[in-house]
Amino acid sequence: MKPLPFLLAVAIPLQAAVPVELLLLNGSIYTLDSAQPRAEAVAVRDGKVVFVGSNADAEKIRTGAKRVINLAGKTLLPGLNDAHMHLGGVGFRELEFNLEGTTGIADLRAKLQARVALTGPKKWIAGRGWIETHWTPSAFPTRQDLDDLTPDNPVVLTRADGHAILANSLALKLAGLDRSTPNPTGGEILRDPRTGEATGMLIDNAMTLVRRLVPPPTESEVAHALIVGADREIALGWTGVQNAGHSREEADLLRRLVAEGKIKLRIYDALSGPGPSTMAVESSPTRPGRGSAAEDLFTRGPVIGENAGRYTRRGVKLYIDGSLGARGAALLAPYADRPDTSGLLMQTETEMLPFLEDALRKGIQIQTHAIGDRGNRMMLDLYEKAFAAVPPAQRAVAEPRWRIEHAQIISPADIPRFATLGIIASMQPSHAIGDLFFAPGRLGKDRLAGAYAWQALLRSGAVVAAGSDAPVERGEPMIEFYAAVARRSLDGFANDDWHPEQRMTREQALRALTLDAAYATFEEKVRGSIEVGKWADFTVLSADIMRIPEPEILKTRALMTIVGGEVVSESR
Repeated sequence: MKPLPFLLAVAIPLQAAVPVELLLLNGSIYTLDSAQPRAEAVAVRDGKVVFVGSNADAEKIRTGAKRVINLAGKTLLPGLNDAHMHLGGVGFRELEFNLEGTTGIADLRAKLQARVALTGPKKWIAGRGWIETHWTPSAFPTRQDLDDLTPDNPVVLTRADGHAILANSLALKLAGLDRSTPNPTGGEILRDPRTGEATGMLIDNAMTLVRRLVPPPTESEVAHALIVGADREIALGWTGVQNAGHSREEADLLRRLVAEGKIKLRIYDALSGPGPSTMAVESSPTRPGRGSAAEDLFTRGPVIGENAGRYTRRGVKLYIDGSLGARGAALLAPYADRPDTSGLLMQTETEMLPFLEDALRKGIQIQTHAIGDRGNRMMLDLYEKAFAAVPPAQRAVAEPRWRIEHAQIISPADIPRFATLGIIASMQPSHAIGDLFFAPGRLGKDRLAGAYAWQALLRSGAVVAAGSDAPVERGEPMIEFYAAVARRSLDGFANDDWHPEQRMTREQALRALTLDAAYATFEEKVRGSIEVGKWADFTVLSADIMRIPEPEILKTRALMTIVGGEVVSESR
């Protein structure tokens, strides 16, 4: 490999008597350090980077190195960091009734029939992953599609986005749900327009009417799911994940697994806040009110950087609306394909504002799920009011770095407010290349200008942290990178409705998955780029995603994942 002509010499605080633990040579290294954007070699001691530079300079410290890895020209990046995912949900997806890729009602029935044969009578059947937007016809299934197959089994099948479930008639009966059951606040029971009977589709907060009856997993089952999920993430090249809301019990279990070394990822954890939990990926749904999982965080305060930076807990996850696919996202104007609704709001200003103000005083980072333009505007308004009520001198953290999770549909007038208020847009590129098949129908063409508006947010000065929202999406970093830079479906489709001008550059996408994701967790000084003194978190790829044609990105795989200088995953 020829030396790169623009390498800069870096002072290396090394002594011959103190050998490095890991030396990586002959790499095509993208550092995201503006002072030295490219390098060929990097060295690690005590879990941190102690050298970044050329192969020639690295040879001076090769003697005594405990392990030397010849990258043979492979691409090494700062460790990839998923800014929004659900670790337990990923594990349970791998272990349980997975309905991903279901092609229609007939396929759904065939999979359910096979599951019934394995389950036995009277036991609950719970699955996840179906999504009707690519079916023909593209319509929600109903309980009648399940009932003849499951007369003795209550069934709950969760839509891929976690914001809607399909329940069979037996599950509805056990829940006491009939034509007289009112819609709960922030939820909707879909009904047959002719008879008024429930169709079996329950949207957002209405899901709890049935889900509360589903037997919860045991602690050992949750632990197994967390470990399986973490192992999968590491094998894909993620070095850290930001876990977007779960119960205190699950969070404590996750913390213990990290401390025991059973999970090697860096975990940035958020607890579920007040209000009914809507995400089916959470294994322990929270109760409404301040008695939620967040109470312990407010009482005891954040946990910062335990186990050499492997575990941090300082966030609370809130919800203001539902999903676009289930028509639960709160819009400023009615849905184009269902003018009788503008979506659902999960909570009110009266409920949320005191909580937000208290979070500022306690140093808690707020991460709010907001998808529709009305949901995003409401949260920007509430954040602004909380900031005004609690000025920096009264805050535990002067720069709170609050976040809006998803930020999928934003009124163009509200886009500059993210930068003005210092709000991080935590977005998932893969949502765009899935949703843009049906978003024009839901929104109409005019509102698409503010849909998945990555470039507009970046140009306005906002920080965009990129994640996957797994298990809602596959959770693969190469899909997220490809979606960000190509803004095309996995088979290459796009049209003008997809607004290609909102694509990220490759450097922007890499930053969103590394340095800006680290900024979203207050860790940009210790991770997110390859610099002396930072944690030695690296992802080694089979191809140079900064240069290869876009379709080749999807074929690229992680060859090695390194966390704190430890090779935690390696493939040949």
